[in-house]
Amino acid sequence: MTDDLGLFADTDARADEERPRSGKAKAAAAARARRAKQKRKMTVLWVVAAVIVGVGGFGAYYGYQTLAGIGDYADFPGPGETEVIVEVKDGDLVTSIGETLKENGVVASARAFVEAGADDARVTGIQPGFYLMKTKMSGTEAVTQMVAEGTRVPALDIKGGDILHDITLPGGQVRKGIFSMLSDASCTGDGEAKTCVPVDEIRDQAENADPTALGVPDWALPDVQRAPKEHRLEGLIVRAAYQVKPGASAVDLLRGLITASAVKLQSYGFPSGTNGTGFSPYQVLIIASLIEKEGIEKDFGRIGRVIYNRLAEPQVLGLDSTVNYQLEKPELTTSDSDRENDSPYNTYVVRGLTPTPIGTPSDKAIEAAVKPPPGPEMYFVKCQKDGTSCFNVDFEAHDAASAKAQAEGVF
Repeated sequence: MTDDLGLFADTDARADEERPRSGKAKAAAAARARRAKQKRKMTVLWVVAAVIVGVGGFGAYYGYQTLAGIGDYADFPGPGETEVIVEVKDGDLVTSIGETLKENGVVASARAFVEAGADDARVTGIQPGFYLMKTKMSGTEAVTQMVAEGTRVPALDIKGGDILHDITLPGGQVRKGIFSMLSDASCTGDGEAKTCVPVDEIRDQAENADPTALGVPDWALPDVQRAPKEHRLEGLIVRAAYQVKPGASAVDLLRGLITASAVKLQSYGFPSGTNGTGFSPYQVLIIASLIEKEGIEKDFGRIGRVIYNRLAEPQVLGLDSTVNYQLEKPELTTSDSDRENDSPYNTYVVRGLTPTPIGTPSDKAIEAAVKPPPGPEMYFVKCQKDGTSCFNVDFEAHDAASAKAQAEGVF
C-alpha cells in the first residue's frame, strides 16, 4: 500500500534512513519498517470495517423498521374523490396490489394499503379482475372497498352457442348477443351519469377495424378477411368468463375478449393440434360451432363424427342450425322455405362448411371437433326431450327415428 501523502509515515524509520548504518542497524531498521507497514494496514482495515458495520447497521435498522411497521408513510385522510378502475392481475401479491393502487392515485403509498390490510384475512383473497375504486382514499378505506361485495366488476360470462348479434326467441323474448353483453359490461357511473359504449359502435369496429388491431390470431386472419364482415368475428370468442374493463374503447373491449380467447384456444391445441383433421384450424373452429349448436354435450363426439363423415362423401350437411343462424326469429326446426333460402349458411343447399362459425364453441365442442370418435354414423336427430340425439347409418332408419320423435312431441 503506497503512502504518497505521508499520512502514515514513521518518523523514527525516516531518521534511521538518514543516518549511516551498519549491517545490524540496517536489519533492525528494515524490521521496524515492516512493523510500521503492517500497523498502517491494520489501521486502514479497521476503519473500513467500521464503515461497513455502520452502513450495514443502518440498513438492517431501516429494514427492521419496514418489516416491523415502524416509521411514517404517506396516507390520504378521506374516503376518496373521483371514480377510477384498477386491475388486479393473476398472481398479484398484497404488496403488488398496493403498488397498483398507488400508481392509479387511489392511495398515497403502497404501504398505507398493506398496513391497513395486515389484520384482514380477506385481503389475501382478492381475486384478479377490475375493481371500482376512488382516487385519494385512505389505506383503511381502500381495503374496505377492495374486499366489499360488488366492488369487483362482474366477469362477462360467454356461454356455448352465444352469437355476436341479438336474436328474438319464440314468444318474443330477446336474447342478447355478445355485442350487447359487451356494451352492458362497458358501463361506468350510475343513474344519469351512467355511460356505456353503444352496441352500434362495438358492431362497427367489429366489422370494419383492422383484424390485427382486434387481436385476431394469425392462423385465422386469411379466413376473417374473406368472411362476410357482419360475421367475421363469430366463433373467435370461445366460452369463458372474461374480465372486461368498464370505460374502455370499443376496440379495446373487443381485443380484450379475442386475445384472451386466443390464449384459451391455444391451450385447446390451436392451431397445431388440428393438423390431423384434414381441415384448417379455422375450419375446425367452424365444425366446433356446428357441434355446439346441434346437440347436448354428451352427444358432441358422435355429432362431430357425422359432420366429418358427411364432408368426406361429400354430402350436404343439412343442419337446421346453419339455416337458423341468419334468421331473425329462429325456431327449433326450419320450414321448407327456410331450407330453400339462397344463403352461404344454408347447408341444405350449399355443400361443405359455412363461411364462418355460427356461434361460440365450448371446450367440449372443440375437443369433439379436433378428435371425434370413430364410427359409421351419417345421420342424427333429437329423439328425447332432454336433447339426446339418436344416430343412424342409413336414411331409412333416420327417417323412422325422426317420425317417432315428432309423434312423441320432442319437436
